[in-house]
Amino acid sequence: MLKKALIASAVTAAFSLQPALAQEAPANDKWIAGFAQYYNADSSKPDPAGYFDDGHGYGGEFGFRFEPEWAVRVEVARQKIDVDPFRTSGSEEEGNSFGLDMLYFLENDAAYLFGGLRHQALEQSYRAAAAGVGKHWNLSERWKVVTEATWFHDFGQGYNDFGVKLGLAYYFGDSVSTPQRDGDADGDGVLDSRDQCSNTPMGTSVDATGCNNDSDADGVVNSVDQCPNTPRGTAVDSQGCALVKDSDNDGVANSIDACPNTPATDKVDAKGCTVFAEHQVSVVLDVLFANDSAVVTDPRDAKIVEFAEFMNRYDHTDATIEGHSSAVGDADYNMDLSQRRAQSFVDVLVNTYGINRSRLSAVGYGETQLLDERNVAEAHRVNRRIHAKVVAQVKEKETR
Repeated sequence: MLKKALIASAVTAAFSLQPALAQEAPANDKWIAGFAQYYNADSSKPDPAGYFDDGHGYGGEFGFRFEPEWAVRVEVARQKIDVDPFRTSGSEEEGNSFGLDMLYFLENDAAYLFGGLRHQALEQSYRAAAAGVGKHWNLSERWKVVTEATWFHDFGQGYNDFGVKLGLAYYFGDSVSTPQRDGDADGDGVLDSRDQCSNTPMGTSVDATGCNNDSDADGVVNSVDQCPNTPRGTAVDSQGCALVKDSDNDGVANSIDACPNTPATDKVDAKGCTVFAEHQVSVVLDVLFANDSAVVTDPRDAKIVEFAEFMNRYDHTDATIEGHSSAVGDADYNMDLSQRRAQSFVDVLVNTYGINRSRLSAVGYGETQLLDERNVAEAHRVNRRIHAKVVAQVKEKETR
């Protein structure tokens, strides 16, 4: 379990990416490195003296990065592999390992993947394919910590070994490092690394941070524009304010201002008039009735008051009062009862709250629109009702 945990930890470390340290290396970089190695041999791998266990080693490597993503390296290591003493005599095998790998570096050197060949010369010789993952962690411009985890597969007997290593690399070459690739995605002339407004429309005048430096397009940059909302096309002075008089300071000159006394808080259109936004408001009411009754028992109920106040406030609205009954009794009688209930509520709105009768209509539905179809007392109670809904369109000022 300890061996597996060590290997897993190395793999995790190789992928524990820290963008703050990420730096892309160019082509023609070279490095040399020394490293220490932990090696876990396949427990079924035989040796003349017994069966291999785990071991350790040390070595060096030389790498050459011929493209930003691609590199090759050679590796030489001295290894000591333990031999299981419980199967036969002996304690360890010592020998050399030689390797050749191709490396592929992920974006911004987040990590690298590699594959290659190994020749292991112990008491016997073994040849294997190698594959793994690693990362070079920046200590400085030239010095880097090397972490790596490797899987080995023997060509002859199919043994699977594992290894991890920790080392220190020194970089040299035509150039050691370059900044990450930079571009200008929105085409405003400011590189992405400095562009604080990365989606500026093409052709927009921008400042050094890539942001629109003249929001109202009057030819005066924002930093000195004392009238930043001047309507497009208005002639302005050096401070960005209209050359002609603007008495209500809404950004529209008096000569074209159709609403010359607009409040300072109002948003205005090109003619200097307040801009209104329209939205919908509504009120819904349900009133229950006693069995076989069309009497509104509490005309001053808070819900009825709210409904009436809504209709009085929005006096351009109309309402249809829908009457309903339970399913108990004769259907024709229930239809008449529901109509009387609707009409009774209309009379309350007219007589108690002063709503014009022409705005109200009463329709009885009898037992055709039951809320609860069960044949129980609670169902009958909620079905004895009137229902009404009023919707109004409201305009409200938009503010600056």
